[in-house]
Amino acid sequence: MTTGPRPWILRPIRRADDDAIARTIRAVMTEFDCAGAGFAIHDAEVAAMSASYPGGGARYYVVEHDGVVLGGGGFAPLAGAPPAAATCELRKMYFRPEARGLGLGHALLALLLDEMRAAGFRRCYLETTSWMLAAQHLYAAHGFAPLAAAEGCTGHHGCDRHYARLL
Repeated sequence: MTTGPRPWILRPIRRADDDAIARTIRAVMTEFDCAGAGFAIHDAEVAAMSASYPGGGARYYVVEHDGVVLGGGGFAPLAGAPPAAATCELRKMYFRPEARGLGLGHALLALLLDEMRAAGFRRCYLETTSWMLAAQHLYAAHGFAPLAAAEGCTGHHGCDRHYARLL
């Protein structure tokens, strides 16, 4: 009896996912030469993502296939932004090579944008690099526009591309 291909699953992060998503973030950031100072690879939350995104205004979703976490992405309030701005930041959206090119980035980003609206945010900000071309294409396809300068206080001065969109 054949059961066919197993589905890809997008679901909220669990504590049991912390090691897998930390390894994914570190591997992908290293692959894209984003391991130096000023990149998210050094954020303390990377080691315990489930505790850093408990729900409400801070959520993180993982991409799972056949019981293996192969990527994820989330959002939280933009550090340093005035609360009245209702701006969140798209955070740590990374995929292992075997999860790329399958439409999962589009699916996860669409889910996150809906979740941001449901959490009461009116605007989303993100940071990336000029050499992460596929990421920039994804963001543009979902209505993000380039900004002239960084916003908030993320500490990610290694990122040289900044985008935002209304929700």
